[in-house]
Amino acid sequence: MKIKWLGHACFLFTSEDGTKVLTDPFDDHVGYKLPEVEADIVTTSHDHYDHNAVDVVKGNFTHIKQPGTFEEKGIKITGISTFHDDAQGSKRGSNIIYVYEIDGIRICHCGDLGHLLSREQIDKIGEIDVLLLPIGGVYTINAAQACEVMESLNPVLTIPMHFQTPVLKFPLGTVDEFIAAAGGGERVDQQEIEITKDGLSNYSDIIILNYE
Repeated sequence: MKIKWLGHACFLFTSEDGTKVLTDPFDDHVGYKLPEVEADIVTTSHDHYDHNAVDVVKGNFTHIKQPGTFEEKGIKITGISTFHDDAQGSKRGSNIIYVYEIDGIRICHCGDLGHLLSREQIDKIGEIDVLLLPIGGVYTINAAQACEVMESLNPVLTIPMHFQTPVLKFPLGTVDEFIAAAGGGERVDQQEIEITKDGLSNYSDIIILNYE
């Protein structure tokens, strides 16, 4: 399968049979180039403009925006309830973590997670191969907290997201802060990677993708 980072928390997964899953599309207020893509499935972690702009997505897609277990086109998706802040949602509302099972690989997209995970949430998420993790603080967990979440989920591969870049129109922490806190990370100078279950160990534990 392929994983492509379109910026912020928006990723495009393409399965071996060509099924396309898009996460958290953003609108033109964010700064990145709009995700002009066609998808079969779109998931949104919460209803904020930088994560729920489904109107920019092309195609006749299924939109998943709530917790629960779903299966579309042979892809199993599980949504787990969390919060956008560390105060039970009283500041910024709810957030959904999604786990996708694609080509035998389990991918966890944390959306705008704003707190450390409980034991119950960790158990619901289960074993993870690839973790897509917000690291920029301000609206989500920060670099140090992201390291704790990463440690609690113990993925094979972590890809940071939701951090400051030259084009982002609002301030977040940088990926360098996360790399420092995590003790390392590899910049792969690619927007898209192609992975297999057996080939995940060919990558560093943490890789940083380009957004274009």
